[in-house]
Amino acid sequence: MSSPVLPERPLPGHAVCLDLRTAGPGARAGAHGGGAGVDDAVRAALDAPQPGGERRFLVVDEADRLVGHQLLYERLSSYGPAHIVCLAVGARGERTLRRSLTLRPPAAGVLWVFDSTEDGVPGDAVLRPLVDVLSTPEVFDAVLRALGEVVHGVAVPAVRVLEHDLTDEARARAWRQAVEGLAGPEVPAVGVVADQVPGALALLLDEGVPRSLSGHPWLPARGRAGARLAACEEALGVAVEGYERVRGAAGLLTGAGASVDLPGDIERVAEELAGFRTAVADAFGAAGGTRLTAEHRGLLRDRGVELPEMPREISRTGIVPALRDHTHDLIGKGLPLRSVAARLAALSARTAPVGSAARLARLDAICGPERLLRLGRRHPFTAGGGRPAAFAVTGLLALLAGLWPVIGWALGPAVGVLAAGLAHLMLRRRPNRSPDGRIDGGGATGAAPRLLGGVLGGLAGAVLGGFLDPPVWGAAVASAVSVTAVVLLALRDWSRAVDDWWARADPEEAGRILRDVHALVVTTAVHDWLFAEVRHHCSAGAGAVARLLRALAETADAHGQPYAPAKDAGSPRSAPPPAPDPGTASWSWEDWGDGDEDDSWSDLDAEPRVGTPAGTPYPPRPDGGPDDPFGAFDRRGPGDPAGPHDPLGRPGGPEAPRGSGPAPGWLERRYGDGGPALVDTLVGDLVAGTVLILDACWAGIERDPGAGASAVHERRLGELLAETRLRLERDVAASPPPAHDGLRDRATLTGLAAFTDRSDRPDAARLTGVAPDAVARLLLSEDDPGRTVALCGPEHLRLLSHDPLAARQVRFVPEAMRRGAAGDDIWRGTAEDVVWTGAGRHAGILRLVPLRADVVNTVRAEEAGEP
Repeated sequence: MSSPVLPERPLPGHAVCLDLRTAGPGARAGAHGGGAGVDDAVRAALDAPQPGGERRFLVVDEADRLVGHQLLYERLSSYGPAHIVCLAVGARGERTLRRSLTLRPPAAGVLWVFDSTEDGVPGDAVLRPLVDVLSTPEVFDAVLRALGEVVHGVAVPAVRVLEHDLTDEARARAWRQAVEGLAGPEVPAVGVVADQVPGALALLLDEGVPRSLSGHPWLPARGRAGARLAACEEALGVAVEGYERVRGAAGLLTGAGASVDLPGDIERVAEELAGFRTAVADAFGAAGGTRLTAEHRGLLRDRGVELPEMPREISRTGIVPALRDHTHDLIGKGLPLRSVAARLAALSARTAPVGSAARLARLDAICGPERLLRLGRRHPFTAGGGRPAAFAVTGLLALLAGLWPVIGWALGPAVGVLAAGLAHLMLRRRPNRSPDGRIDGGGATGAAPRLLGGVLGGLAGAVLGGFLDPPVWGAAVASAVSVTAVVLLALRDWSRAVDDWWARADPEEAGRILRDVHALVVTTAVHDWLFAEVRHHCSAGAGAVARLLRALAETADAHGQPYAPAKDAGSPRSAPPPAPDPGTASWSWEDWGDGDEDDSWSDLDAEPRVGTPAGTPYPPRPDGGPDDPFGAFDRRGPGDPAGPHDPLGRPGGPEAPRGSGPAPGWLERRYGDGGPALVDTLVGDLVAGTVLILDACWAGIERDPGAGASAVHERRLGELLAETRLRLERDVAASPPPAHDGLRDRATLTGLAAFTDRSDRPDAARLTGVAPDAVARLLLSEDDPGRTVALCGPEHLRLLSHDPLAARQVRFVPEAMRRGAAGDDIWRGTAEDVVWTGAGRHAGILRLVPLRADVVNTVRAEEAGEP
């Protein structure tokens, strides 16, 4: 048998197929595997994995070699009980079948397939789809049970099969889109925020402090940095207290602020703040790296930083599980591998520990030399507003006081003198001057304009009072108001001037700087020292997964090259398919169950036979042979426009080369362009398998997150892609991927459960784009031997049993064809004996007709020869 007849590797759970057709008994070179011997074929079959407790072998052998290969059949049971279905290929002239006791029911059975030519055997066009159908485990078991119910366990098959498949273009397009959906395009760097990751990772992104550490004393007062912090806070408190004493009336009139040295206090604040900054910078430069050691803790303690133990909210052991959950969550949201890799790379960059020395730039931005210099800068003290305004206001008040007759000549100018004296007092007691004169920022209070304005205004008021001659009480009131206003305005100007100078000097900025520096110390202590090892573990782990995902994406791209169909026994792609029927190549939900008359099998009731009207009996054979028990042979002759018909499917008669041309006469192929769920299902299968591959890498990342991506994972993805591509080739991905332990639990977290449960898998119509109504009509039809095509010639009919009740029939349909039937129960009334297969693209009928009792001879073990 040529290699395309057998599958290169069977689907999981299918029967193991092997070919024992050789040059003769005892030969060690055969057709299997392109030159491997029969021993190698049996050994490879025994080594093929099969589900526990179920060992199925589909053997293709020459009918005249069954006895000679007895020991080979016995070896198939060497690992335990095995079930064997033998597809015995007979020549046209054979009239008896000799088989050994090994091939008897219930563990074994034989299907005798004849050829209709003198020297040929059934070609690949017949054997290839027949092997694909029989290797399906459900069909295999049903056929073996049926063989156990017929005489000798030997039968000649008559077949009618409908195949739902994709066009080559649709298959290539679906595969390319599926691989692109898995790998995705290259994406630029993306940002990552804390609310998009699990809590354990969010602590590493937002630079917050765990709640359990909120009250920890990071800079104890007994330490170097803590002492500097306390001194700076104390100096700032003294300065603020002095400012409060100076700015009021007491500070100006009573001399309560005479002992206050605000410039000196501010100078001390600047010095202490500079010392605190130096201590913090020293601590930042002394410790850092990717791991907090006991030595680092000692260095920090010497510099006044006290670190606590690791908080309970985070630990190294929780990082990899959090990374796993985050990765699965991203994949479960439908992001392709490269997009997930980009987000993990961003996470790796954000969490990478850079050492506390990198915080010095931030420290300079908060408390750099420029800010310290600005804090110590001297600012002048100015009061009284503009000089013209001071001149005018004082002159007006002095004029009011001068209105008093006679006394006004002295009282008016006296008000001016009072205003000038208060201005001079403000200048002497200005807050920017130290009591000893060591520090003096200078100032101006406008005493001269006030004096000049007061004298001129007082004299003018006296002159005006002489002309107006106001009453004494009026003049007295005006004078009292004038004096009071001068004093109140002086106090107001003093307080405003003090406040303005204090705001320009801004010593309270030191308090804000202290808070910012302290917060920076806490952030550094938590994230650069306490979390250093955890951050390194997270960064390395996220980077490792990102590199692995990129490598897997590249591997997927390599498998997504232009599609070349696998050389598979179940694949009809060895020859170009016939042009698809325009009525069936494309499909939409509007076409569901519409009973289209162009349907390839819609006329089965009218014309059950190929080229013969329904119910037309064949004439008796001239040699007295019986009527055709299958009712399926075509009597077309060489003169028929369609040419002679070969029930084994070879076009143009026996002269056509085997394995070429269209499908055999019993196989109807319907091609679709791919249904609406095909690409999504393929992507889901690939994603679910990728999640399993990733599950195997987390333990290695936990041990050594910096290790490079293992080629094993790329190889496993290659195997996953090959397996998914094989299922696409074999049954349009209607069968789910092989079951894996723990996949369902993981899928529940990632939204992939639909791809691990067969009941939720899309139906065949949604995958192929071909509606299953033709299959339903075939199964709903009454039993009629004329609907099947016998795999033998008319000359073999006399070998068959004449008992109409002796034949057995197996109807089979893939489960994927009946699930999700768009709400129309087109399967209602289907025969109860239908075998629903878990995988495969073939549906149809296998009719097993037994042979006459004298045709099959059973040879005992002692009569059998060596293989």
